[in-house]
Amino acid sequence: MRRVLVVGITGAGKTTLARALAGRFALPFHEMDALAFTGPGWQENPRLLEDVARISSGPSWVFDSFGYPAVRDLLWEQADTVVWLDYARPVVMRRVLRRSAVRTLLRRRVFGGNVETAAGWLSPDHPARWAWSQHAHRRTDIAGRCADPRFAPLEVVRLTTPRAAKKWLRTPRAAAHRPTGPRPGGLG
Repeated sequence: MRRVLVVGITGAGKTTLARALAGRFALPFHEMDALAFTGPGWQENPRLLEDVARISSGPSWVFDSFGYPAVRDLLWEQADTVVWLDYARPVVMRRVLRRSAVRTLLRRRVFGGNVETAAGWLSPDHPARWAWSQHAHRRTDIAGRCADPRFAPLEVVRLTTPRAAKKWLRTPRAAAHRPTGPRPGGLG
C-alpha cells in the first residue's frame, strides 16, 4: 500500500481519512480539490493533468479523490490501493450538510481562497445537492472501476460505515489493506 486513492461521494470524509491514512503510514498526502482549484471564483488549474501526472509517478502518495475526469484514469492506473468510503446516503448527507453550513456561516476559505456562499446552495453543483443527486451514480461508477481489469492488480478496501473506517485505520499495516468480503464486481 504505497499509492492510495480514497474514494467516495462528496462529503463522505475522503479528505479526513486520506490525511489520517497518510499520517499513519508516512505517505505524502495530496488534496485533489486544492490541486484542481487554484484561484478565486473556483478558477480551475490549467496544469492539473501535468501536476497529477508528476505526483502520481512518484513512489508513494495518498489522494482524496475519485479523480476529476481529466486525471481519473491516470490515478486509477497508478494506484495500488483504493479505499472506498461507501457510506449510506443519510450518513453522507449529515456530513456534507454540516460541513457546508459551517463553511458558509463562518465564511471559511477553501481551495484557492474560495468560500461557499448562501447563493451557492441553489446551484446544482453545490456539494450538498451534488451528494444527494449523484450518490447512486457515484457508487455504480466506483464499483465498476474496482472490478475493471484495466486497473488490476488493485487492492480494494470497501468501508461501509464511519465506524468500520476508524477500525480499519487502526489495524496493523500488513492487514490493513485486506478487504473483507468479495472483491467489488458483485457489489450491490
